[in-house]
Amino acid sequence: MFLVPISIDRNSYVTDIVKQDYRTASVFTKYDIDFCCGKKWPLGKLCEMQKLDFELIKEELENSVRTFQLSNSLRFTDWSIDFLTEYIINVHHQYLVAALPRIHDYLSQFVKDHKNKYPELEQVLRLIKTLSEDIIPHMKQEEEILFPYICQMSHAYESKESYASLFVRTLRKPVEKVIEQEHETILKIMDSLRTITHNYTPAENTCISYQVAFSLLKELDQDLMQHVFLETEVLFPKAIAIEKELNLKD
Repeated sequence: MFLVPISIDRNSYVTDIVKQDYRTASVFTKYDIDFCCGKKWPLGKLCEMQKLDFELIKEELENSVRTFQLSNSLRFTDWSIDFLTEYIINVHHQYLVAALPRIHDYLSQFVKDHKNKYPELEQVLRLIKTLSEDIIPHMKQEEEILFPYICQMSHAYESKESYASLFVRTLRKPVEKVIEQEHETILKIMDSLRTITHNYTPAENTCISYQVAFSLLKELDQDLMQHVFLETEVLFPKAIAIEKELNLKD
């Protein structure tokens, strides 16, 4: 089935646009356009009132809901180590760098305005803060140390260089640390988020901002699970397999 883009014109109500696709909320937040708690205004009228360029905002809204779908038939295990690391960095790392501050800021404002009505979101906000503090340095370490190290070892191995076995002496320790410590922390945080939010299922009759918060968290969860899968089930096992073979030759 083909994906059908949402229809936006001057008479489209802001709240209805967000209900159609939660990703539009980021555009309205950027321009300080209120879409929460039943406020009903046509987008064209709001743009006139706030002296905003309707066509510009419409374009940004349409861009915000573009969906890029990866085929389930992709064979990640056939990807080269170089391509895997570049994919993880350019897709998953960049997503987290952009998404985590955005989600944190969104939740911070929402909790500030609705903490009495939705007290559980204060705990969600703390978990997102902990996740950010843990995963951002972790990704930097991967990009600057671990991934280049794995790629160097892979190149030396594939080229049958005599010095290839030198790379195996310290590789296992950082890889095991990533798998056993860093990813375990991430998975625990995400498990807590799922429990608190009932798998990102908002209660009936909650306001649109609350629903957007849950959708953003679900998107984060889905991206992180693929991210962790590619590292723990594809990239790192490839690196460990090369390490073991080089150890046998040593």
